[in-house]
Amino acid sequence: MGDKLLHKMTMFLLTIMLVIPLIEVHAQEMEVIVDTSSLKVRSGPGLTYDIIGAVQKGDKLVVIEKENDWYQINYGTSSGWVASWYTTGTAVEITNKQAISKVNKLNIRTEPSLSSAVIGQLQEGEQFTSYKSEGEWIEISYNDRKGWVHSDYVTFVKQSDSQENQEQGVSSNEYFTVSVDILNVRSKADLSSDKIGQVARNQQFKVLSKVHNWVQIELENGEKGWLYTFYGNFTGAPSTANSSNAEKSITILYNGTNLRAESTTNSEVVARVDAGKSFSVLEEQNDWYKIKLADGSTAYVASWVVSSTGSSGSSNPPDTSTNNSTESPATPTPPVEKRKSGTLKGLTIVVDAGHGGNDRGTTGALGTDEKDITLLTAELLSSKLQAAGANVIMSRESDVYVDLRKRVSIGHQAAADAFISLHYDAVDNSSVRGFTTYYMHDYQKKLASYVHKELGNMVELKDRGTQPGNYLILRENRQKAILIELGYLSNPTEERNVTTAQFREQATRGIYNGIINYFDSQIK
Repeated sequence: MGDKLLHKMTMFLLTIMLVIPLIEVHAQEMEVIVDTSSLKVRSGPGLTYDIIGAVQKGDKLVVIEKENDWYQINYGTSSGWVASWYTTGTAVEITNKQAISKVNKLNIRTEPSLSSAVIGQLQEGEQFTSYKSEGEWIEISYNDRKGWVHSDYVTFVKQSDSQENQEQGVSSNEYFTVSVDILNVRSKADLSSDKIGQVARNQQFKVLSKVHNWVQIELENGEKGWLYTFYGNFTGAPSTANSSNAEKSITILYNGTNLRAESTTNSEVVARVDAGKSFSVLEEQNDWYKIKLADGSTAYVASWVVSSTGSSGSSNPPDTSTNNSTESPATPTPPVEKRKSGTLKGLTIVVDAGHGGNDRGTTGALGTDEKDITLLTAELLSSKLQAAGANVIMSRESDVYVDLRKRVSIGHQAAADAFISLHYDAVDNSSVRGFTTYYMHDYQKKLASYVHKELGNMVELKDRGTQPGNYLILRENRQKAILIELGYLSNPTEERNVTTAQFREQATRGIYNGIINYFDSQIK
């Protein structure tokens, strides 16, 4: 009898020990529900990965991981990936991860919505603590408060406790050179810690210690503080030469970035690296950097997937200036001939996110509201143009209604050099597809041609050409204005394509290239 009781108690205790860990794990998992009739499960986070199965509407899925717009889920005895936009769910806690901004002036909002107020902005390469994700939004720490950023514009990097806290080895003769105009010195290796001072471009400091993407230095007053390494570069000894000879370095902004054998997207991939990795630049070739790898070999990386520091090209310092949207048309503009080829310095460009507020624009076959993705596209394009030196004015920065004539007047008041209006198309026939660039006046046609050509080089959509369009935004505009329709939301297949972060990245890169080429042609 006693043996049986002992046996039962032992089994009971073993059961409790097995169940408790399961309860704890489950509390940290996110559960989503399939919101479409049939959802494909893929081997990786993207439409290019193999289909390994499907789940049905109403199925509950346990999310293991999130990468951009994709969820990794438990599937059978293994795992797979599904598109997040076909699911509904609640917030999921983010642990053991930091996030890096992929763009300049990334809006931080009070709530996970485009209609909420902007409380601040992050610069390209800035790293921050993330707490949880809710749909396409990430909650972060900002100036001792919490805010939300859109997940399209950040890259997550895994960071174990040992990486976070353990100091990295430092050479006894290693120095750090600041490569931006002003850089904050912080009390701890954390963007949310107190600012204890500032340092200026080309100042050099002996590196006392390193923690992840931070270096500890000593200021002139003897106080020790931390600098963020995205805005400087390392040298073996203090430089006595002119700072213009400082080595340029780049930092990767995207996980899984391809390093290639040649400066073309068609060449062999020699390595893949994650966000936060830095490399020395040996030379620049058009839109590519030739870099030196750890083993001494070389590779090429595209300029649009990195942030750069150093003076062999234009650096991307944190932008603390205010938007110059009230500038008088009479304000002198720097002569075009003083602008370097490949830059937009001295130019003012209006980026117009179509629709907004009670004007939803078109609604796609799968439920996409045009007003939402035009704003996401506009913010991404704006960051690229700012990185090239342009003064960018957004016609709207949240989900608000802006009258068409007011949009035009924004460009007139700022004497804008270009006005780019972004839209997505729709017609009754769901088989119609493709992208179109519209202009109205002869002085707008050349800009339309340049932008349309480069856009066509970057996106895999049917080319519907440049066409005259009798739209008020073009007709009443004295500026070089164009209106771009980036695919048809009324076509379900095309809607799936053009609503992805990958498409927005490629499309905005094409528009950016077209704008650069157009203004370069003015120099020539």
